[in-house]
Amino acid sequence: MKYDVIIVGAGPGGIFAAYELMQLRPDMKVAVFEAGHALDKRHCPIDGEKIKSCIGCKSCSIMSGFGGAGAFSDGKYNITNDFGGTLYEYIGKKRALELMHYVDDINLRFGGEGTKLYSTAGTRFKTICIQNDLHLLDASVRHLGTDINYVVLENLYAYLKDKVEFFFDTPVLSVAIVDDGYELTCKHATYHCTDCIISVGRIGSKWMESVCKDLDISTESSRVDIGVRVELPAAVFAHLTDELYESKIVYRTEKYGDRVRTFCMNPKGAVVNENTNGIITVNGHSYEDPVKQTDNTNFALLVAKHFSEPFKDSNGYGESIARLSNMLGGGVIVQRFGDLIRGRRSTPNRIEEAFITPTLNATPGDLSLVLPKRILDGIIEMIYALDKVAPGTANEDTLLYGVEVKFYNMEVEVDENLESRHKGLYIIGDGSGITHSLSHASASGVHVARNITK
Repeated sequence: MKYDVIIVGAGPGGIFAAYELMQLRPDMKVAVFEAGHALDKRHCPIDGEKIKSCIGCKSCSIMSGFGGAGAFSDGKYNITNDFGGTLYEYIGKKRALELMHYVDDINLRFGGEGTKLYSTAGTRFKTICIQNDLHLLDASVRHLGTDINYVVLENLYAYLKDKVEFFFDTPVLSVAIVDDGYELTCKHATYHCTDCIISVGRIGSKWMESVCKDLDISTESSRVDIGVRVELPAAVFAHLTDELYESKIVYRTEKYGDRVRTFCMNPKGAVVNENTNGIITVNGHSYEDPVKQTDNTNFALLVAKHFSEPFKDSNGYGESIARLSNMLGGGVIVQRFGDLIRGRRSTPNRIEEAFITPTLNATPGDLSLVLPKRILDGIIEMIYALDKVAPGTANEDTLLYGVEVKFYNMEVEVDENLESRHKGLYIIGDGSGITHSLSHASASGVHVARNITK
């Protein structure tokens, strides 16, 4: 039960850490522990017919398992330092971009060949956005799609399974410091390693908090993003998505000066449920295969809330709003934009009569009873602002699903090697609070593996 390196979490950070370790030191004895299922066992029971909403599985196949929460995502690798995390603050902008490009090359070799790399560089939409007080962020975007992303993960697992020992459905209960490294305790056994890489993603935030407390590692938590997922006919945003695919647009509200941003754009995609620690929120997917595409495009509109002393539980604030939505709607609530502006709830009849077919079976309701006024005002302002560059965004039948919450793990204190105050204990990926995307998390895994093997 003794390993050179143990990796906790088989999300993108853990996968690429294992991959790079095997590239550089194939003689190393490496184990990966994952609380969720193996990739081929990850199946959400929601089928839209017999099971129409979340039933609270013990292990959410959407959020955990090999591939992490990104396994069934849209498969977007944003190669940029402008968003997706602050990895560059630790390792430098040039290094961060080099690692993201390196990960992109690996994805292409493992099944992503033929997918398109989009870029905002030199696009005319940057000027159009500025003219309308909107700001388009710079990025190169590799769109794998949910289907091709799955193929890449299948191939990566096939490559790693005989080189690395995987333990699925095996949550690590605790991490302790011992004389020769670290001791990890699971339900039925204890394991030892010289170096330990923790990459537990956002779903592991509460566990990460307890580990940091036990090991006296400093943390800071001050941000949560709250908003809705917008769904509208794909034609409304086609002029943007055909050229850019993912457009990260930021707007500063006139009323409060808050920043509202688009996030996770899914052209011809579908809206989906997400279960985070028993709380049902909303997200979006899209596919590369035209057969699986829909007539709708969806994206999130998120308002960033930064908290100061004495408040310290930003994620708890976001969870309380999501729970309120679950209380009122039994899960996710959907509302027509026209109903929201008129101050009335949406009903099943109003949703059915709309000129857009929802891709998620959500409960018609009133988001104004859930979202704080300041956040809702910002979302409404942003929709009208987007309507200037994508006419039709503010249509009566535009659907708003709520709530969407982006929880940010506590930012854990690490150095330029992403190593904690304890030698040999590395904390990477979204679980570190430093990365917020597939590309940044993957790059952090490669970075740590190279440091260990040096």
